[in-house]
Amino acid sequence: MIKSGIQHFFSCSGVVKPNEQDGTIPPARELYQDAFHIAWPSVLESVLVTMISFVDTMMVGVLGPEAISAVGITAQPRLIMLAVILSFNVGVTAVVSRRKGAEDYEGANHCLKQCVLLSTIMSLVLSVLGIVFARPLLLFAGAGNDIIADSVDYFRIIMIGLFFNGIGLTINGAQRGVGNTKISMQTNLSANVVNVIFNYFLINGAWIFPRLEVRGAAIATTLGNLVALLLAVVSITHRDGILNILHSSASWLPDKRTMKSVWNVGLSALVEQVCMRVGFFLYAKIVSSLGTTAFATHQICLNVLNISFGFGDGLQIASTSLVGQRLGAKRKDLAKLAVAVNQRIGLVISTILVIIFVLGRHVILRLFTTDPQIIEQGGVLMIIMAFTIHAQICQVITSGSLRGAGDTKYTALVSLISIGVLRPLIAYLLCYPLGLGLDGAWYALVIDQFTRLILVMIRFRRGKWTALVL
Repeated sequence: MIKSGIQHFFSCSGVVKPNEQDGTIPPARELYQDAFHIAWPSVLESVLVTMISFVDTMMVGVLGPEAISAVGITAQPRLIMLAVILSFNVGVTAVVSRRKGAEDYEGANHCLKQCVLLSTIMSLVLSVLGIVFARPLLLFAGAGNDIIADSVDYFRIIMIGLFFNGIGLTINGAQRGVGNTKISMQTNLSANVVNVIFNYFLINGAWIFPRLEVRGAAIATTLGNLVALLLAVVSITHRDGILNILHSSASWLPDKRTMKSVWNVGLSALVEQVCMRVGFFLYAKIVSSLGTTAFATHQICLNVLNISFGFGDGLQIASTSLVGQRLGAKRKDLAKLAVAVNQRIGLVISTILVIIFVLGRHVILRLFTTDPQIIEQGGVLMIIMAFTIHAQICQVITSGSLRGAGDTKYTALVSLISIGVLRPLIAYLLCYPLGLGLDGAWYALVIDQFTRLILVMIRFRRGKWTALVL
């Protein structure tokens, strides 16, 4: 009776069919509890990560549109530098979750140690490259003469923080693989608190601290990254933890089997990250050509949209972890159910966000600026934004589920088509030849989100991802 009810409950999305079951299915309440247990810390963590940029933009907003643009123009170059680590961590999470699902805890620790060592080397190299090539990178990104000096100062400082951030992200990626998403939440909550406190002291100069403006915001972010790393390291030293670098006998030296598994997933994820970041980079460059005020408006609204992405990304993390664990335990049926549960949670969240963003759009925009031109244009963009939130959250969760199964080649292809080609091309056509300006750039964003949603849902429904071996 329970099995029949569960199958009917999910039949609308085509997730489970009667002949796919290979074992008992827990009650619906238990399925939701499992998803919620992993998802809520991940959601909070992802929202907090996006809030770092949100808070920086909001707190430098008192300095004017130029300061907002100087901080905003660094976002995509920074993420391009971080793409190697982010893609690597997709492999870390996928492999560790499989090891955990198979109850191979020593294998999970072996993977952790090797990946932390490699992440340290990669983070150091990327940090140095970012500092050395800051100016040409930002000039290529579209930074004008009015913001280039501030943007270079900001970027070089946060590149120091990238070293701490990269290592911490790898540890958190491994913790997500074993379902310990609270660690990531705690580290990012602490990073945000540090960031906000030192933003207050350093941007405008308070108490004994000097007025450093955008450089102060960068220093605050870097200090937050350092605190997050220290807490992440502490999390893998607890005696009773599944991941424990002190009490595990696993070697730090790389072995072919583990590295092959991580990079089989990670290299495809790297292609995806590169396609995404190049596409986002070109998109930002197109928008920056519209002028400082237009780009400041775009950046503010993008920060608001990233809040919804934070919710979707948190549910994606939960899906990635649960899918990997269920497939590691040879339960394809439960892997599909985990995705369906997270999709339904995402539907509720996205509906609430649409209502908040539409009805409260002017209140939200005034948190960043008092400029009437930005508030008026931003209000229009937030209505356009409302049309993409459901699609955004749904496609992010589905993409994360495919990555958790190791199907990263397909998600990379989707990113190449939709983000790398479609979004910047349509944005350029709508902004310039058709003369829609900033509105056109956001129509392109909506088209991109729906395209990705359609492509990943086709792949998910075919079910080939359940047969992949890591």
